[in-house]
Formats: sequence, C-alpha cells, structure tokens
Amino acid sequence: MKTVTKKDLVDRIADQSGQKRVIVKRIVQTFLDEIITELGLGNRLEFRDFGVFELKDRKPRQAQNPKTMEKVHVPGKRTVKFKVGRLMKDRLLKPRAMETAPVSMSAATLANNSTQSMAAAPGSGTR
Repeated sequence: MKTVTKKDLVDRIADQSGQKRVIVKRIVQTFLDEIITELGLGNRLEFRDFGVFELKDRKPRQAQNPKTMEKVHVPGKRTVKFKVGRLMKDRLLKPRAMETAPVSMSAATLANNSTQSMAAAPGSGTR
C-alpha cells in the first residue's frame, strides 16, 4: 500500500481532464477548504454514493493505561466522522474493478465545467 498525496491526485485529475495543473490544484484546494468550513459551522456534508462527513462530540471517559493499570481521564473532544457511501463500499469490496475502471466522462466534464465557472466568477484570480 502506498500513500497518495494531494499532488498525486491533482496530477491524475489534470491528466484525465486535460486541465492545467494550476487550475485543478485551485479547484481541489477550494473543495477541501469548503469541507473544512462547512464542518466548522457544524454542517453535515453528504456526497451521494461516496459518503457523509459530520461532526461528532465524544464524551469524556475513564481509560486505563495497560502497562501501569493506572486510571486515566480522557477529556471529551469533537471529531469528524466519515460514513462510507454505497458506491465506495461496493468498489472497495472489489479492489481490482476500481483499478481497471475507466474514468467516466461525467467526471472530466464536471472538472471542465467547474474550471470554466471559476474562470468566469468575479474574484477568481490566481491566489
């Protein structure tokens, strides 16, 4: 198993969509920033068939250090929960199918349309 970085994904999307890497990088970063913003506002993000991101508050609890058997207080915290969607679940159960699956035209078309929208939007200049 290897680690795939944001740069790796940007490169793949740029190659598959025919868009410039700079544009794809801006779109991907904006997408990630929006996820963080919405979660920060307490909103739930649902990507049909992919999955759902939502905040979950964990209650404080007592734990035990297995080496010393000492009781330890673990404070409550807020965390992000991701529930896997149906399409991802199906693909992960058949990993070979995902490796050989062709890129859908709708993904390339979406990237192209998003790029055109960003270019036309006011204030969408290079950061």
